[in-house]
Amino acid sequence: MTLVAIPRRQLFINGEWKEPILGKRIPVINPATEQSIGDIPAATAEDVDLAVDAARRALTRNKGRDWARAPGAVRAKYLRAIAAAITERKAKLAKLESLDCGKPLDEATWDMDDVAGCFEYYADLAEALDQRQRAPISLPMQTFKCYVLREPVGVVGLVTPWNYPLLIAVWKIAPALAAGCTAVLKPSELSSVTCLELAEVCKSVSLPPGVLNIITGLGPEAGAPLVTHPHVDKISFTGSTQTGRGIMISAAQMIKPVSLELGGKSPIIVFEDIEVEKAVEWTLFGCFWTNGQICAATSRLLLHESIAEEFLGKLVTWAKSIKVSDPLEEGCRLGPVVSEGQYQKIKRFILTAESEGATILCGGGRPQHLRKGYFIEPTIITNVETSMQVWREEIFGPVLCVKIFKTEEEAIELANDTHYGLAGAVISKDPERCKRISEAIQAGIMWINCSQPCFCQAPWGGIKRSGFGRDLGEWGLENYLNVKQVTEYKSDEPWGWYPHPSKL
Repeated sequence: MTLVAIPRRQLFINGEWKEPILGKRIPVINPATEQSIGDIPAATAEDVDLAVDAARRALTRNKGRDWARAPGAVRAKYLRAIAAAITERKAKLAKLESLDCGKPLDEATWDMDDVAGCFEYYADLAEALDQRQRAPISLPMQTFKCYVLREPVGVVGLVTPWNYPLLIAVWKIAPALAAGCTAVLKPSELSSVTCLELAEVCKSVSLPPGVLNIITGLGPEAGAPLVTHPHVDKISFTGSTQTGRGIMISAAQMIKPVSLELGGKSPIIVFEDIEVEKAVEWTLFGCFWTNGQICAATSRLLLHESIAEEFLGKLVTWAKSIKVSDPLEEGCRLGPVVSEGQYQKIKRFILTAESEGATILCGGGRPQHLRKGYFIEPTIITNVETSMQVWREEIFGPVLCVKIFKTEEEAIELANDTHYGLAGAVISKDPERCKRISEAIQAGIMWINCSQPCFCQAPWGGIKRSGFGRDLGEWGLENYLNVKQVTEYKSDEPWGWYPHPSKL
């Protein structure tokens, strides 16, 4: 397979490539080879100031008529042009994504389809927004008329993770731009390459300068100044619960709204009435898709006792057959985790589980045929206590923990015994049971007889320590809109609350 060179990009500010003021850059490490394959610019607070200023000018240019107050159809034209350009570049972008973050090429290609689809979807919503403006509100007094305006929040700061580098960025960019906001994106320094290529796409379609600015760099040096910038009106963040907590604290000083999609430790409950092979595949997919690096990974398997032995036997057989390889190799289904830091963190989780008495039923180490790269075998851990670290904390790697249950009530109690509340799954042939479980599980997303499907039309987000607010769907657009009430007095008569001075 022909390798794609990592383009050497700068920061994207006000529609132009800008070298970082301090001239710093960060190496790009291919996680499959542990070799440097390029570098990205490292922004600092000085660059953030320029990007925010560019976004502010784009928001207010021509009294907002160029973007923020333009008809939704105008913004939709740009979003559709971006979607078409992404589709044209799909093969190249997918390879860059695989090289940068270790995602199997087939998955990265699927992601690029979703990126284009997301822009198309929000182009439709941008157009529909025009018809929703001035929606009348029925009032009890005929002397007043009331309607609602939906207005862009303003300049938004978007801070995104490394597991779906371009796709999750677009989950935020597309609705923000559709709403009429202007944006500054700060992707993870571990995987920024395709986000910088999106900047090139924006140039190619002549997106107005400053509407989208993309700055890459380290969290403390670029992300923190963006979050605390006084001219950023809102922050949307996807990432760890710990970082989300810090963003909330920072934003609180300015009463700045935030939406947060954070960590997860999601359960998948498998009942005794299932088709074993089908349920085994969904269980594996729910935890090992995207190299196990999914905030919504259903990484806690709750298994009914009557099928546990058979199910676990097949689960191990299937897990051992998963092709672990360089992500660009044909048929790869599990690539490396994103970085050495993540690799060591996951290994510590596994070693701690062993030391606490859990059983490594399958995997747990480096695949023997791969001497280099941050590869971890698909790992299944049994004999887990609910107090153990591997059961309670997000691992963010290809590690599945298993507990056995006897009753539906016990399964629900085990599923909800977590600080997180992002997602959950139930596998059963009983529709009423699936309905009960879906209502009982404390989570923002529930899957029935599957795990991990995600569509840009449906809301995505969690509760508890998994955050608040929703990406995707109409809810994603509402994230970037303020609602303004406009009420008019329609009577020719004076209000008459105060006596006229001439009558006193």
